[in-house]
Amino acid sequence: QVHLVESGGGLVQAGGSLRLSCSASGSVVSINAMAWYRQAPGKQRELVATITSGSTTFYAESVKERFTISRDNAKNTVYLQMNSLKPEDTAVYSCNVEARSVDDFLFGIYWGQGTQVTVSS
Repeated sequence: QVHLVESGGGLVQAGGSLRLSCSASGSVVSINAMAWYRQAPGKQRELVATITSGSTTFYAESVKERFTISRDNAKNTVYLQMNSLKPEDTAVYSCNVEARSVDDFLFGIYWGQGTQVTVSS
C-alpha cells in the first residue's frame, strides 16, 4: 500500500501564495505520474496540474502562469506552488499518484486525504 500525506493548505488573501506538499510512503518502489486535483463546493473535481516521471508538466488553463507543479523523486514528494491566488481557487486540493509498492504487482492510483485552500477577497 502507498499512503499519501498532504500539507500546506490554509487561508490566504487574494494575491497571496501557498505551497502544497504531498509525500508518498509505504515501501514505495516506483512512482509514475503525480497530479493535483481540486474540488470546490457544489462543483465537480477538476485536474489542476500533472507532472510525469520525466518532469513533463500540464496545467489547467485557469491556473497557467500562476501555479507550478514540481516533484522531488528522492523524497517521493510532489509540490504545488500557488501564486497570485484568487477567490475562485478556493477548494479542497488532493494529490493523486500512480505508484507501486513492494506489495503491488501492478501500479495503482492513490489519493491523498485532501487539504483545504481558502482564498479571501
